Amino acid sequence: MAAPVDVNYNFTDAELDELRAFGVVESHKAGDLIVEEGAMAPDCIITLSGHTDIFASTDEGRIRVGWMEHGQFAGDLSVLTGQRHLSRVEMGADGDILRIVHADFQRLIAGNSHYSDIFIRVLSARREFSNTRGFAVTIVLGAAMDRSVYALRDLLMKHGVAHRWFDPADGPVAGHLMAERGITDEQLPAVILGAADVLIQPTPEQLAASLGLDLLPDGATADVLVVGSGPGGLAAAVYAASEGLTVIALDALAPGGQAGTSSKIENYLGFPTGISGNELARRATVQAQKFGARLVSPVRAASIGRDGDDAYCVHLVDGRKLRSRAIVVASGAQYQRLPIDGIESYEGRGIYYGATPMEAQLCGNAEVTVVGSGNSAGQGAIYLASVAKKVYVIFRRKGLRETMSEYLVKRLEEHPNIEIIGSTDVVALRGEDKLEGLTYRCRDTGAEDFCDCKFLFLFLGASPNTGWLPKEMVCDAKGFVKTGADIAPLELVRAGWSLDRMPSRFETSWPRIYAIGDVRKGSVKRVASSVGEGSVVVSDIHQALAEVAGTP
Repeated sequence: MAAPVDVNYNFTDAELDELRAFGVVESHKAGDLIVEEGAMAPDCIITLSGHTDIFASTDEGRIRVGWMEHGQFAGDLSVLTGQRHLSRVEMGADGDILRIVHADFQRLIAGNSHYSDIFIRVLSARREFSNTRGFAVTIVLGAAMDRSVYALRDLLMKHGVAHRWFDPADGPVAGHLMAERGITDEQLPAVILGAADVLIQPTPEQLAASLGLDLLPDGATADVLVVGSGPGGLAAAVYAASEGLTVIALDALAPGGQAGTSSKIENYLGFPTGISGNELARRATVQAQKFGARLVSPVRAASIGRDGDDAYCVHLVDGRKLRSRAIVVASGAQYQRLPIDGIESYEGRGIYYGATPMEAQLCGNAEVTVVGSGNSAGQGAIYLASVAKKVYVIFRRKGLRETMSEYLVKRLEEHPNIEIIGSTDVVALRGEDKLEGLTYRCRDTGAEDFCDCKFLFLFLGASPNTGWLPKEMVCDAKGFVKTGADIAPLELVRAGWSLDRMPSRFETSWPRIYAIGDVRKGSVKRVASSVGEGSVVVSDIHQALAEVAGTP
């Protein structure tokens, strides 16, 4: 066996005969290149005879990480998603392979449940194996408190890209890699992508493009354009694509939204032991891509305009334009900051808006402060307490039970590493290039105190992310989008509603534009609710598209 059984599968001869209809049999000599490292939209390679070798360029040099024998296939999730393939496949011994090109592989996955289950289970397991094992060919070099390093690692983590991070101050590995690749201190941060590419001070967008996370061409069209890939947007993408609609789903950072930063969701149906927001987002992303949805990030929508009588155009911040007959606005909400001047200078340098393994790695055995009284704050505090020396939970209210689930309150109260401090505000921050301490004030007495806590996690709720929507789209006083019966007849007239019917339950004041999840007025701020809205809205989209003749 080339790998542990949970990350491999042997097709039977009967299955191989069926799979031949989707690909081409090729004969190769030992040493022949089958898939190049760095290839976009890599082919699926199934070994028929001989064996194929898998090589990867890591911080330890170029090593063989596996081999595939008769009936086994190479690759990880990039074979499904079309993203950059970060390993090299060579023929290890004379023999034959079955090559299924990327487009035909997608057709196979979408149309055959039996093979879809096999490929997705194994490809997902391999990606998880790479992450948990600490093996990675993507390497980030830079200082721990460099906000650019944080942004790059955050992107990689949220997209499930296995990577290793080396701080030059922590040991000789970073220096060795820098000398080997000719990277100077002034060029940090840098990202090494296998043997071929080194990105010097890349932006998250540049890194995403290099990894194949954003290959969306200008002028792309779809039946449904989903703006925002949190739980609601992902659900809409899954259901729309599974029902035969072409789908493009966008996100400003990565799939998952605010839920993706949750360390553990324990009250989501079907997961009795809980699931992290990031893992839930990864599973939903693979599910959407299985049905042919195109997920693209990080990209940010700038505006929506009408494109004729039956379509809309979404303008992206980078200048690209996308056309669609229906749009699902699932842009969620924006994190709220503390009302402290200069707070943005500490973001990524001691101030964070989510508690994930990446943040936990930074604050191990340190004192941290969590601000907030909702479930996200409770989940974050409990998670951080497993690695931190002490966790202070600060909030404005008298108690937690008004806003936090009882099971979380009890865990906070009983945890030996957690101290609960109510009726208190953080009023000042200290530090030069990173957070060095904070001042907090008791609301009851006005007394102030200072602590040298260097890590502050903010879970203060959020405001609707609707600034990019047209001013004619009806929102309430707080900026949440009105839908369905919440829109008054006069508001519809002012918005230019042109249809004989009234808006459906999630439809906005513009026909065939829908709002779901946290961005919608009256939504329940729960993952399950957003998923429900994302699935249900697709039936409304089908009915509305039936009213429109033609295609984009």
